[in-house]
Amino acid sequence: MRSLIGAGVGAFCLAAPALAETPAAIVEDVQGKVDGIAFMDYVAPGKIIKLGPKASITLSYLKSCQRETISEGVVLVGAEQSTVQLGEVKREKVPCDTNAAKLSEREANQSAATTFRTMRSDAKGAPSKLPTLYGVAPLVQAKSGSTLVIERTDGKEPTISVPLKSEIMVGGRFYDFAKAGKTLTPGGSYLAILGAKRYAFQVDASATSSPTPIVGRLLRLE
Repeated sequence: MRSLIGAGVGAFCLAAPALAETPAAIVEDVQGKVDGIAFMDYVAPGKIIKLGPKASITLSYLKSCQRETISEGVVLVGAEQSTVQLGEVKREKVPCDTNAAKLSEREANQSAATTFRTMRSDAKGAPSKLPTLYGVAPLVQAKSGSTLVIERTDGKEPTISVPLKSEIMVGGRFYDFAKAGKTLTPGGSYLAILGAKRYAFQVDASATSSPTPIVGRLLRLE
């Protein structure tokens, strides 16, 4: 078996493209021996992951919204899904919005005085569809040491203000509303404020407090 796995890795190395800087997927779960990969890591296209005996990994793809649970074998990370040798993979399509997974350059450069209406308009001035989260408890990627503020923009709701201290950040870079016991309102529109940055998003009307795949509630603010 070991020689087969080695051969599989060799074949993947020949086929794998150069690693891209832009991540393709996020690691939702790791079970057993998986070298070089940890919970909440990002992986780029071309990344090769070797799973030991009885080991498994769950990957959620940011672009395709594919959620994969892979058991044993060798994994080649792709742009929208993995290629797996000598292992088993179970895939499911989960609700997610690729626009919510990454803050755009235009939004990142907004000044503190920019209004919600102006920021979320298209080139003709018409309102744009807001990036959508499919869980009421966002998982926010942001730098520790700053303060995250969440304001409701389409109704009255207490403002949430969270000093992002390193000890409350998952993996040192994620603030998990679910872990903190905080939730937003299904169907609500919000503004995330991080320093001079403003980022508008909405929570899907059908979102619930039940466990939700990470890719469906991920909000990357850095």
